[in-house]
Amino acid sequence: MHWLGWIRFFEAAARHESFVRAADELHLTHGAVSRQIRQLEETLGVALFERRNRGVFLTGAGRTLYAAATQSMEMLAGAASRIRTQPAAQALVLSCEPTIAMRWLIPRLPRFTARHPDIPLHLMAAGGPIDFARSGADLALRRNDFHFGVQLHAREVAQEWVGPVCRPGVAGAPAQPFAALDRLHTRSRPDAWQRWAAATGNRDPFGGDAWFEHFYLSLQAAAAGLGCALASRLMAVDEIADGRLVAPLGFVPDGTSYHLLSPTPFEHDARRQALLAWLREEAQASLAVPGEGPA
Repeated sequence: MHWLGWIRFFEAAARHESFVRAADELHLTHGAVSRQIRQLEETLGVALFERRNRGVFLTGAGRTLYAAATQSMEMLAGAASRIRTQPAAQALVLSCEPTIAMRWLIPRLPRFTARHPDIPLHLMAAGGPIDFARSGADLALRRNDFHFGVQLHAREVAQEWVGPVCRPGVAGAPAQPFAALDRLHTRSRPDAWQRWAAATGNRDPFGGDAWFEHFYLSLQAAAAGLGCALASRLMAVDEIADGRLVAPLGFVPDGTSYHLLSPTPFEHDARRQALLAWLREEAQASLAVPGEGPA
């Protein structure tokens, strides 16, 4: 029998100084306990009990082994108790704007999991103002195109850079690259093109205008060759890198930025700090990827 099994029989018999009471505790017969103790003694080559007519008593060797067995059993019991009462790793629930979640965050999440396997992260797709108490989210990744509120703790992740993007080969001559293309607008950022034109002074003509309900739909339309979308550099970086989109005029900051919002201080939770640091690192790495056209 394995040592652990022998020690189990021995500890019970030594504690009771009785094979009979040990057998009752272990729900075995007296003979079964006696045989296991005898096998242990034969393996060790020393008597552990002195057997008398009215009972059994520990020998010197038995007392030494019993002290070690008691300590080992207490350590095992303590470890089992800690494991049983230790709560499972609490997941962080992150509310994230759908487009940046799909086009930027989700493809990078395996790197967060690899770095922080002890911090499960659950995503919740949502945008705009957030009520943490009602939503069930722990954190929210938002662009500061609305007032956050003084009750929230906000940490900047990255600036927003925007620029026109289209499918390779559809832009025209350098002097008027977009003359034959429609501007693709999104209702979630209805003034994006006007803000970009004001920031850059660009007055290039376009073929027309087309509207989409969501930002990611306008980017999909641009990749399909339906026109030119005004893209966030973060959200277009992967498709520019693999050649599905080009940015002939590069990107400029639009005055907004992405923030990680929390209802509680970041300093009170190492998990929140870890996610914030990782988001900043990934965002800076994405923004450092060379874009096309002037920066």
